[in-house]
Amino acid sequence: MTIGNTIDTTDIIITLVNEKDEIIGYDEKIKVHREGLLHRAFSVLIFNKEGEMLIHQRALHKYHSPGLWTNACCGHPNKGEDNAAAAYRRLKEEMGFNSDLNYQFTFHYKADFSNGLTENEIDHVFFGEYNQEFNANPEEVADYKWVDVEELKKDVLSDPQSYTVWFKEILKRM
Repeated sequence: MTIGNTIDTTDIIITLVNEKDEIIGYDEKIKVHREGLLHRAFSVLIFNKEGEMLIHQRALHKYHSPGLWTNACCGHPNKGEDNAAAAYRRLKEEMGFNSDLNYQFTFHYKADFSNGLTENEIDHVFFGEYNQEFNANPEEVADYKWVDVEELKKDVLSDPQSYTVWFKEILKRM
């Protein structure tokens, strides 16, 4: 549900999967993260015509990883929503624009956070291109910038605590 520009996560139902990424059920997003249940996710990476990647700093009030730098957007498919549709939806909600997206790869990661939540995700990664102005949602995004990918990888190595867990995993696979 959207309240103003804020996405209310209290009633979102997301997709639970097994290790083969087969749907085994659905549950409330916050409960899934409290219990560390394996679930489906997606991440979107956006590049411009110069080959730079769009990264953003997560809003400071996010339920985990606030203030950390990450890929253009990420999220979870809602019940009955496929990965691509969810990726398009979330890109528009977070960054304020649409782009053609192409599926690239899938990976699994698990990370425990200091607030007691756990991400245990099978993450489907999509790439897109965008070259116009846009207005990011300030409820989701504290800041954003276009960066050279090789410079980004160097910065992640020298300052890993400034980046989200899943984004570091994605960069390892690129």
